[in-house]
Amino acid sequence: MAPAGTSPDAGAGDDEISDHELIEACQKRDAKAFETLVIRHRGKVYAMVQNMIKNEADAWDLSQEVFLKVWKALPKFEARAKFSTWLYRITHNVVYDWLRKRKIESAGELDDGILNESDIAAGARTTPTKIARPDDALANSELGKRINIALATLNTEHRETILLREVQGLDYKEIAKVKGCSLGTVMSRLYYARKKLQTLLCDEKGKD
Repeated sequence: MAPAGTSPDAGAGDDEISDHELIEACQKRDAKAFETLVIRHRGKVYAMVQNMIKNEADAWDLSQEVFLKVWKALPKFEARAKFSTWLYRITHNVVYDWLRKRKIESAGELDDGILNESDIAAGARTTPTKIARPDDALANSELGKRINIALATLNTEHRETILLREVQGLDYKEIAKVKGCSLGTVMSRLYYARKKLQTLLCDEKGKD
């Protein structure tokens, strides 16, 4: 990686530095600032990748690839854009390139039932303990396990869309930018994914 320049954290804790300040420093090829940016966002990126492909080892590799691409692309990042949306777009592209190479991407058009957002988050926030912003204990609960199993039954398009909305907190327009699709498609996919998750979880509950 490029040699560090002058970091924006003189006398300040990393949490006090805004993403905007870090990005400006990164655009000047400040490796220390980039390290801080990675630490701040890597948990969310890993969780997104791991929940899409369900393979921890590959998720680690792909997360590293995401941030390598981020480092290379940051000089062209425009301040008026939202960094998280831009970051998830890169994550999306890396994962889909990986899926295409392995010819395991499933297709399907999607169609909003109601599933409690905190329940989805409990099962979907699966980040390793060494990563910043680790999971809640709920992720290891019985409910969390059921939700993870239910998420795994969704195809890649549905799963990514609901994770972006319910776990990462992106709004419909931001999801459309990440996915490169229309608002109507986002709403359709969320409706289908939530409805299917609700059905699966109700079926599981009925077995108890």
